[in-house]
Amino acid sequence: MASQGKDGQLISQVRQGDLVALGVLYRRHKTQVFRIALAITRDPTAAEDILQECFLRLYAAIDRFDETRPLLPWLYRVTVNLSYNWVTRRNRWLSPLEDAVERLQAGPKSSPERSVERNELQRIVREALDSLKFEHRAVLVLFYLGGFSVKEIAHVLDLPAGTVKSRLHYGRERLRRRLEGDSRVRGGVAYEFS
Repeated sequence: MASQGKDGQLISQVRQGDLVALGVLYRRHKTQVFRIALAITRDPTAAEDILQECFLRLYAAIDRFDETRPLLPWLYRVTVNLSYNWVTRRNRWLSPLEDAVERLQAGPKSSPERSVERNELQRIVREALDSLKFEHRAVLVLFYLGGFSVKEIAHVLDLPAGTVKSRLHYGRERLRRRLEGDSRVRGGVAYEFS
């Protein structure tokens, strides 16, 4: 909660025109915002753009903030919404052929066998996660990768806690079924989603 108080002081300073304070807020929260955007979009360039847009929106809305309330939930909500918009636009316009071209251009990465296996498993899990509905993917990403509690996710996404629990349950079940049905995953699912 000490960070919350410091964020409130910085928000007050930004209101008074102190852009250095905005830079402090940016440095303090950029990694968390970027990670959430990257986990949802799976595109580093898009995640960077979303990070920048998130802080531009913070600056534009700075006069409406209550500095006694935590800043992070607002930043995460904006990040999730911007990521959702990006994924929706991408899915609408990006053809499967372009995906194949990107994979071919990336080429193989030389690394030890264990790293290759880990990367392959991560790719399989990422594909399975990407195949889920956005509502399930966002909740799973925030819970497992972001480390958020159900209550925090409910606040970030502006949903009832029961809805978050339901989405977590059904998202885990769908992810588990996709991974168990994938012939590339040998010896069962590598991750336990419970």
